[in-house]
Order: sequence, then C-alpha cells, then structure tokens
Amino acid sequence: MSRIFGFLREMLMATALGTGPVADVFQVAFRFPNTFRRLFAEGALNAAFVPLFSGHLQEDIKSARQFSEEVFSVLFSILLFLTLIMELSMPFLVSYVIAPGFVKDMSKFEATVRLAAIMFPYLPCMSFAAMMGGMLNALRHYFAAAIAPVFLNVILIAVLAYAWLTKLDVWHTGLALAWGVMLAGLIQLFIIWSAVRNVGIRISLVFPRLTVNVRRLCVLAFPAAITGGITQINLLLNTNIASEEAGAISSLVYADRLYQLPLAVVGITVGTVLLPELSRALRSGNRTESHDIQNRSFEFSLLLSLPASIALLVMSNPMVRILLEHGQFNAQSTLKVSSLLALYGLGLPAFVLIKTLIPGFFAREDTTTPMIFAMISVFVNIALAKTLFPYFSVKGIVIAEISAGWSNAILLFLALVRLGHWKGDILVIKRMLAYLMSAFVMAVALLVCEDRFSYSLSAMASHAIQIASTVFMIFFAVAVYFGMVFLTTRGVRLFFPDI
Repeated sequence: MSRIFGFLREMLMATALGTGPVADVFQVAFRFPNTFRRLFAEGALNAAFVPLFSGHLQEDIKSARQFSEEVFSVLFSILLFLTLIMELSMPFLVSYVIAPGFVKDMSKFEATVRLAAIMFPYLPCMSFAAMMGGMLNALRHYFAAAIAPVFLNVILIAVLAYAWLTKLDVWHTGLALAWGVMLAGLIQLFIIWSAVRNVGIRISLVFPRLTVNVRRLCVLAFPAAITGGITQINLLLNTNIASEEAGAISSLVYADRLYQLPLAVVGITVGTVLLPELSRALRSGNRTESHDIQNRSFEFSLLLSLPASIALLVMSNPMVRILLEHGQFNAQSTLKVSSLLALYGLGLPAFVLIKTLIPGFFAREDTTTPMIFAMISVFVNIALAKTLFPYFSVKGIVIAEISAGWSNAILLFLALVRLGHWKGDILVIKRMLAYLMSAFVMAVALLVCEDRFSYSLSAMASHAIQIASTVFMIFFAVAVYFGMVFLTTRGVRLFFPDI
C-alpha cells in the first residue's frame, strides 16, 4: 500500500515540481533526515534490537519491557542531542556534506537549509517508531508497523492536492511538503506507539543509564547502522556528486522511487519477517529449520525480483512516461529518468538479495561482518561514481551504485557459506535455474511484444492507448513468466520425483 501510494505521490510531485530547482532542493533536504532514519532506525535498531528483545521475551514479558524502557530512554537522549546539533549546523552540513554544488546558487542553498531544518525532526519520530515496530515484529504483530509508512504518502498527496487546488507556486509547494513530512512522522509514531500499548507493553521514560543490556545493544548497533543504511549512505554520497549538475538529483530520486516498489514488496518484506523468525529458530537450537528458512527466503526473493528486473530493463520508458510525464515533467525528463530506471533493473536482484542475506548475520548477533562488506561497497561506489560521472553524467552514478550492490551481495553470500551459516539444498539450486530460464523466456517475449506494440507505446499514441498497451504487456509478461515457472518446476519433479 505504501509503495502504491508512493507511485501516486511521485506522479503528483513530478507534475508539480518536475525536475526543476525546487524538486532538487526538496529531494536533497528530505534525503538528509531520511538517510539518518535508515541508519538509526531500519539499520541499527531493527538489526540489533530485535534479536536481543526476542531473547528477553523468551525469559518473560517483564524482562522484555524493562529492556525496551532502558533502550528508549538512552535513544531519546541521543536523538534529542543529535537533533539540536544538526539544526544548528544545517548551513555547514548543506555546504560541505549534503549538496556542496548548491553553494553556487544562493537561492537553492538557502532553501535547502530551511527545508532540511523543518524536516530533520522526522528522524527522532521514525527512530522511536522503528524501535517499537521491532518490538511488534518480535511479538509477531506486523500490521501496524507495516501500515504506518502509508501515512507519509497519504499526507504528501493531500499537500500536493491542496497546492493544486489553491494554485500554490512551486516554492510554497515545496515548503508545504516539508511541513507535511514533519506531520507524517508524528502520526506514524502515534500509530505504532498505540499498537505497542494494545499488545500490553507500556514504555515509560526513565533516567538513561548505560546498563549491560544497553551496552550490548550499542556494540551491535554501530556496525548494523552502517550495514543496514548502506544504500542510503551511497545515495547521500551520490547526491553530493550529482549536485554539480542541474536536474540530476531529482532524476535520480524519481528513478530510485520507481525501482523501490519491487525492492520493498520483496526484499524489505522478506527481511522484516526473516530476522525474528531466524532469531527464534537459532535460539531454540534448530539449525535445520534455520537453513530451511534461509533457503526458502532466497528462492522467494529470486522468484519475484527476476521478472521485476526484466520489466524495468525492457519497459522503463513507457512506464515513466505514463506515470510521470505530466505538467513540469516533460519528454526530456522521461528519457533521462527511464534510462536510469533501466540501469537500476540490472541491480534490483542484488539489492533484494542483500535484504535477504543480512538477517543471516544479524540473527546470530554478528553485525561486524556485514559492516565490513558494506564499507567495501561504499568504496566501490565512491571510486566508480567519481570516475564515471564526468564521462557518463548521472548514468555513471547509477552504474556505480549497482556495482556496489552486487559486490555487497556476493561478499555476503560467500561469507555465509564459508562460516557455515548457509547450507544450501538441491531444491534451491533447481528452482533458481528454473527461475532464471523463465526470466530469459519472459525477456524474449517482452522484446517481441514491444516491437509489435512500438507505435502504441510511443509518445505519438494517445495516453489511453499507451496505458492499455503497457497494462497488456505487464499481464502478458506475468503470464509468460509464471507459466514458465510452472512448466520448469513440473519438469524438475518429473525427472526428480523426490523433489
């Protein structure tokens, strides 16, 4: 739901802001607190907090509640201090960290400082929400933490609708969106806090103390923050590099948002459920179950990420044109964004597999190994982005990003195998081959279909015909892929009856 509403939000934002200077300013200003959110919230807390909280749950609910109160109080103190420092340092951060290229244009620079200052309190709201969401996941209550992010998109859509009805200018639209982000953070936190109270855990703010439990969490959280937020670190570094070119940042963000749909539906979903389930299996000493959980998660990730990758590679241009080419978002913007989206298709399986592989370390309270690989991938990303950007413009940044993603995924997999944390079975190999063959057939079928529908998919056709043709191709691709999956897996069973 969040990603579907996110599509609608991006369509409206593209119409209202296009790839102009205000779009660049808003995306840069929002990316800064969003990066810290991924580092502190989704990265550190989910990875380090969930296994420890699950261990306290096995003792009793009172121990789990006490642990959560200790963590909450320390987290509150740290985030309060961090927010104050960041708010006071915002001009310096924009000049030297976030978007040094904006210093050449004082209007963009000042606007970025103002919007980033408005939106940064979104970070503490989402960090508290992530901690409480981890508690809910460990208790097998997934709905509230999953539905809460929908409200960010709902509120921003409402802001964009209001801007359109009242005919707000582009600058005031960006300002209203910044306040909308702040409001969304408060609403999401309230939803998850209410859900935690409903399951019988009430967290009180106590005097912060570095207890044994909190120190253990900190030891695990620091490397987990780097590992879990590696994509955001790369995006922040890439934003820094792309700020030298007008329109590059917003183009990157639009392409990123579109490929995030399959990544969220497959990778983040699998990772969210896999971590507490794998932690539970390991704590009970059931290694057979833990290997089976990892293998089936790997299969499921490949099953859905491969066709999504092919679709982005082949159909990026018509998808971007239908979804985004309105108002300020013109045909030139479509060409730039669709070329980036097609490149992201090459990296999508890697980004999904990273989300599936990392819980194999975190569930064993090993956050250092993934951190080392994450840092290696950052160096790969920086080196390639700096090298390729002068020659390939913003495409060079995407090539660097997906190269770093594949490096990270391969290193994670090899380490799991070497450490004995991953024990593959014959079934996962046979299904992987079946999915690859099915994806190849789907790609060929889509290319043939695209050639036949070349006029209907082009800008010369009416919008209705473009939509109808694209929808037909999507359903056709789904039918071909899953039909092939069915046939190939049935073939495996015929030749290998024991599978």
